[in-house]
Amino acid sequence: MAARESMEEALVAEKHAQYVLSVEKKKDDLESMVMEHLRMNGAYWGLTTLDLLHRIDAVDRDQVISWILACQHESGGFGGNIDHDAHLLYTLSAVQVLALLDKLDVLDVEKVSNYVAGLQNDDGSFSGDEWGEIDTRFSYCAICCLALLHRLNKIDVRKAVSYVVSCKNLDGGFGCVPGAESHAGQIFCCVGALAITGSLHHVDKDLLGWWLCERQVKSGGLNGRPEKLPDVCYSWWVLSSLIMIDRVHWIDKNKLANFILDCQDKDNGGISDRPDDAVDVFHTYFGIAGLSLLEYPGVKPIDPAYALPVETVNRIILGSRGPSSSN
Repeated sequence: MAARESMEEALVAEKHAQYVLSVEKKKDDLESMVMEHLRMNGAYWGLTTLDLLHRIDAVDRDQVISWILACQHESGGFGGNIDHDAHLLYTLSAVQVLALLDKLDVLDVEKVSNYVAGLQNDDGSFSGDEWGEIDTRFSYCAICCLALLHRLNKIDVRKAVSYVVSCKNLDGGFGCVPGAESHAGQIFCCVGALAITGSLHHVDKDLLGWWLCERQVKSGGLNGRPEKLPDVCYSWWVLSSLIMIDRVHWIDKNKLANFILDCQDKDNGGISDRPDDAVDVFHTYFGIAGLSLLEYPGVKPIDPAYALPVETVNRIILGSRGPSSSN
């Protein structure tokens, strides 16, 4: 018990919350400019971090909702920022944020879900946007988004699952398209899509679990592919996948927690990819999410498939009704 208490003290939760809140206020610094086209993703990363740290009430919810709706394209999808093109990556983030804020009822659900469903191809894959790039990331985005909207019936789930399975490799992992190299980020997308659709029986859990547990290096951190440096973001991609296939006991969870904590800026808040590097919202979110999966004291539990707090997923997925289909 004493060890757990000392670990809780090691997480500078309030400073991380203040860091996240400060990022949105800075409009002219380099980080803000670099993030301009990813602001919708940034909203998801930042707000989920705040919620996991019990600090979501520090946000002006009405302002956030108004901005999100201003990012919606006439197609029904959402862009990364106001006047940006719609894409599945940003559409999922928009839906996740509204789910987090318990405001899915502001959406025209049919319009959004029709946009998502319209990006499914004949082979079951999904294009990210109207320009046609195909990637298993987009399969996950579409399936997760439609599940949150209670509209999975709008797509051919059997074909979607079949396409994801076609991207499975001999090492048990998954790539971005059939025949592509296994990568921890893609594995999360594929395993997450299969978990949401009740199709995890297609995964060789021991083979994939072995590949994933080998991502842990001596420092305790996880990498995304063999021979790569550890990175805090894989504390999410690898760990969530291991949890979904019931193989998380194959890694040293304490060493991973300590790696994440070593990547904190304890003076100013925020978490970096590796110790002593510059912090950013992306790695701050994945670091806190990783600690959540590790059941770290003081951090809310997060769902490994939906990448939202468990309480949010339970409210939406297990609720008796889906969101309204009109504004």
